[in-house]
Amino acid sequence: MDQVRDLAHQLSELKGICLKVNSALRANHYESILDIQELDLRVFADLKLNDIGETLAKDGKLLRAYGPELLTVMCNTGPKAIQTLQEHLPETEIVGVTILTSLTEEDVQGMYGTDIQTAVLRLIDITLRKTDVRSFVCSAAEAPMIRSRFGDDISLITPGIRFADVSVQNDDQNQKRVMTATRAIQNGATRIVVGRPILDADDRPAAAKRMLAEIETAIA
Repeated sequence: MDQVRDLAHQLSELKGICLKVNSALRANHYESILDIQELDLRVFADLKLNDIGETLAKDGKLLRAYGPELLTVMCNTGPKAIQTLQEHLPETEIVGVTILTSLTEEDVQGMYGTDIQTAVLRLIDITLRKTDVRSFVCSAAEAPMIRSRFGDDISLITPGIRFADVSVQNDDQNQKRVMTATRAIQNGATRIVVGRPILDADDRPAAAKRMLAEIETAIA
């Protein structure tokens, strides 16, 4: 958790940033959320919850005391469980995760018996119809077809964002599904997730400022 606090301190002067935290929350309990919020940063609790409704209800009760601004749940956990979670966290934006950006077509065919695009659309469709979730994590490569199918009334959060001229060491993302911030926004992304391009940078605040500048240019 010390590394997370250090990163939060480094980025605390920048506006418009929401700190995405996953493993550190599991290791250090949810009080870490409050530590980050004290620095005036919003918290994206990327827990990717996936369980039965009763368990997600308990997760919701626990998390409500800490109030993360955003929280991820796997769409394939099912609409009933997702809705139960949402009922316990009325002040938190619940974000449905479709297909992880690291997965390939072969992976998804083996798991879902269909291609990535069909799986993504199917997961979003059932979640929209049967829950109140209106935010989704998806690859920037899939954003245009999602916008075409479901319109502009949903929020799309796209991970796997990279600088065009900076390589990520040992990058384990499916390279067909990663993209620059500019391209992702042009494709319909509402918000982007930037991990290792900032975490691995020698000067993290400078890398974050560069990414913010690219976003500002893209939306201008």
